[in-house]
Amino acid sequence: MKILAVDLGKARTGLAVCDEGEILASPVCVVEEWNREKLLHRVAEEARRLAVGGIVVGLPRNMDGSEGESAKNARSFAEQLGGLAGLPVVMQDERGTTITAHSYLNDTDTRGKKRKAVVDAVAATVILQDYLLRRRSEKERSQGKTGE
Repeated sequence: MKILAVDLGKARTGLAVCDEGEILASPVCVVEEWNREKLLHRVAEEARRLAVGGIVVGLPRNMDGSEGESAKNARSFAEQLGGLAGLPVVMQDERGTTITAHSYLNDTDTRGKKRKAVVDAVAATVILQDYLLRRRSEKERSQGKTGE
C-alpha cells in the first residue's frame, strides 16, 4: 500500500510517499503554508492525488520521550487530517529525523536555498522509512520470524 508521510512544521511541511510494496520512501514536496486549515486541505489533496491508503504523521517527542505542545499539535493535526482525507493516520516518533535529514544533505553536498527547500521533505522521507521498518518488523514478529 502507498503511504504518505507528513513532517509537520510551522511554516514548511514536508511530504514523502512510499511505493506499493512499502520498500522505498521518496520525498514528494514541501508545502509552505502557515494557515492550518489550508495546510490540512493541501495535504489531504496530495493524499488523494497520490492515491495513498494511509498517512503517517511525525510525532515530535522530547528527547526523554515525553510529549510537549508540538506533539499535542501534531496529534490534533493527524486527527483532523484523517477525518478530512478519510484515511487511517498513525503517528511515528520523529526524534532525530531532522538531524538525519541534514546528514543526508551533507553527504550529497546540498547547500543554501536548495537545502532549505528540501530538508523537510527529506525529514518526511526519514519518518516514513522508519515507519516502514517498524511495520515490517512488527509483521515479522507476528508471523513468528525472529531473523535467526
